[in-house]
This record gives sequence, structure tokens and C-alpha cells, in this order.
Amino acid sequence: MRRGGAGCLRVLAVFTLLLFGAVGGALWYVRGLLGPAGGPAYTLEVKPGDTLSGVAGTLQAQRIVKNGDVLRFLMRRSGTAGSLKEGLYDLNGQMTAEQVAAKLAGPARIPTVSVTIPEGRRVRDLSAIFQKAGFDGAAILKVLNDAALSPYASGKQQTLEGFLFPATYDLRPQATPTQIVQTLLDRMNQEFTPDRVASAKKLGLSVRDWVILASMVQAEAANDAEMPVIAGVFLNRLRDGMTLGSDPTVAYGLGKDLPELDRSAGDFRRDTPYSTYTRAGLPAGPINNPGQAALLAVLSPKRTLPDGRDAVYFLHGLNGRIYVNHTYAEHNRDIARYR
Repeated sequence: MRRGGAGCLRVLAVFTLLLFGAVGGALWYVRGLLGPAGGPAYTLEVKPGDTLSGVAGTLQAQRIVKNGDVLRFLMRRSGTAGSLKEGLYDLNGQMTAEQVAAKLAGPARIPTVSVTIPEGRRVRDLSAIFQKAGFDGAAILKVLNDAALSPYASGKQQTLEGFLFPATYDLRPQATPTQIVQTLLDRMNQEFTPDRVASAKKLGLSVRDWVILASMVQAEAANDAEMPVIAGVFLNRLRDGMTLGSDPTVAYGLGKDLPELDRSAGDFRRDTPYSTYTRAGLPAGPINNPGQAALLAVLSPKRTLPDGRDAVYFLHGLNGRIYVNHTYAEHNRDIARYR
């Protein structure tokens, strides 16, 4: 009996060792599956309808995880199997399976397309910018020509000219033309704060008048520093009932770019609703989409010369400087000197 008992103990000891060895081997194997798979950096795009099973298989194929089933198990165990969201996930094969699971449970990076609208561009220029970025430029232009989308343009002009804020926008590739244009309109509307609208009113300007004048300042100024000076000249001339005499308004009314204007061909004598040579007051509408610097310059104009006299004339010299005067005689003097 003692010998038999000793034999049983030896058998039990051997079985126990084998059992622990098997368990240890299994644990070693599982730990191995949890480690980095060694693949290169990979951006996973999750689209509507994608499943965790499909994603796990893709990540195994890309060597982001060693085993897709282990990834699925980890996410189910942590209760995050249903957390996968549409968007982009930046992953790499140096991450452990637990790190990959945690990344997938977090927020996705939303894919966007960056589009920059420079200050002073016209509506007609914008479709090409969006087309180059991969959007349907023709469809966007159609929406840009729908003045009803802005309360400031509706019933007063044919397009949304002036009310599309120049900036860099990160847009969803799936965004519709209306959503894209509305984004630009909403951003411009942020400029129309109650305090700024009140300041414009003190100058005798409605919001639309303010934008029209800002578009002229945008077109005339060589840099931001000149904008308050030019705004001051225009405001003084408006107050005194003088024509504004702005070349960019003539070009806009004729459907030309500024360099295309031809004085000898009578461009400055041709009357359009936008000509500030043939008509007094502001032009019929904005002549471009002004930026924030131009908008604020109108509200903080520089209306006087250093000697206290009103600024009524300005010109840009061939040397790149701006010259501002009170009298027409002084203006002509500077034309002769610097042009």
C-alpha cells in the first residue's frame, strides 16, 4: 500500500507539472498574441456599415495585430466592441493589442479637406478653388449664386458676394454644396456682432453698406496698414456727397479684372450700377469678399491728416507708398510726383 501510494503521488506530481506546463505554455502563447505585430504605420478608415470582425481582419492582414480574434475578444471583454466610430484611426505595428483596442474605443479622426479662400476673391473665383480641392465647383457656384441664403443679400443682389468669409476651412469630403456655402456664410455672420453693427450704424451704415465699403477697402489697399486710411477717405467722401472714384468698382461692374481696365477705351465713362465714377454713393453691392481686417478698418477709420484736415484723396505711388491729401490740387501734385 505504501509503495502504491508513493507511485500515485509520483503520477500526480508528474500530471500537475504537465498541467502547469500546459497552462504556462497557453499563457505564453496568448501573451505572444497580445504583443506588437511589427507592421508599418497604417491609417484605418472606418466607413458606415463596417463591422468589428471586418476591421479586426483588416488589422491582422496589415500586421497591426497578430490575431484579429484576440482583438475582438479584448474589446468585447472591456465592453467597447460597439464603440467603433466612422472616421480615421492612426495605428502602427509597434502597438500592443490592448493599445490598439483602446485606440479603436476612442474618438475617430474625422477626414477633412482643407480649402483656403483668400481675402478679396469674388464669387466667380471660388468655384475653381473648390474644384481644385476635389469638390464639384459648378454645383457650388450654383449655390453661391443663390442670394436668398443670406438675409443681407436676399432681394438686394444676385449672388452671395461679400458675405462669404475668407479663411481656411476643413471640410468633410461628403459635404454638400449647400453645407459648404453655409459654412462660409455662418463664419461671416460671426463678424456681425452687436457692438460692431452698432458701430457701423453710428457711421450711417447698414450691415450690407458696411460690407460693401469693406470690399472696396479690401480691393484698394496694398496691405492691412493702409485699410483704415482708405476707409477714412471713402467715409469722408460719402459724408460730403462726393463720388468715391474707386477703380475696382468700375472693373467689377464691367466684369473685368483691375489690370484689364482701359481708360482710352472709355471704361471709366461707362455707367454701371457699380461705377463710383459715374454715380455717387456706394456701388450696388459688394465687389468681393472682404476679410476681417477690411471689415474692422471701416469701423475704425483714419479720417484726418496729421495736420487735422480731412483726408479726401489718396493714391498709390510707383514707389509703393500711399499718399493722402485734403485738396484736389495737392492730389494732382502727388500724381505728378509719384505716378
